[in-house]
Amino acid sequence: MTIDELGEYGMERMDDEEIERFLSMQSMGVLGLPTEDEPYLIPLSYGFDGGSQLYFFYLVGEESRKADLSERADSASFLVYSAETAFHWRSVFLTGSLRELSQDEGETMTDDQTPTWRPKLIEAAGETERTRFWEFSIEEVAGIRHDAQPPGYPFYRRPEGDGSE
Repeated sequence: MTIDELGEYGMERMDDEEIERFLSMQSMGVLGLPTEDEPYLIPLSYGFDGGSQLYFFYLVGEESRKADLSERADSASFLVYSAETAFHWRSVFLTGSLRELSQDEGETMTDDQTPTWRPKLIEAAGETERTRFWEFSIEEVAGIRHDAQPPGYPFYRRPEGDGSE
């Protein structure tokens, strides 16, 4: 089924303003990088410039699969989602390109561009290991949301033909 067909079940497309607000309020997502077989998926914190770029912080050692795949990728995808309940959730799917920032660019990033959430493990390791910053240029974006009353609450209406008759 398409998103439009699922509208009767409470699913709706998010407009550009809703998507920008959602990306600004969140701080975690999943980066998908292409490989020869299946996509390589990495949960990452991100910074958002309020426009067309996301920013990632990579902690890398001598070898880093995510850095290697990022360097070779012509395009990548990023999914940000929030699921409060089965009846209330949002997701934004982005496609775009990656570019490693120079050390100078990384050091001059604004607070909005700097990923806001970093686990203590990464913070501690970041003091002794090499860090790299990456910019994700957003080329396409799609956002969907679902806001519905759960069954048993006033005004909940099951869609016709859902099999519960």
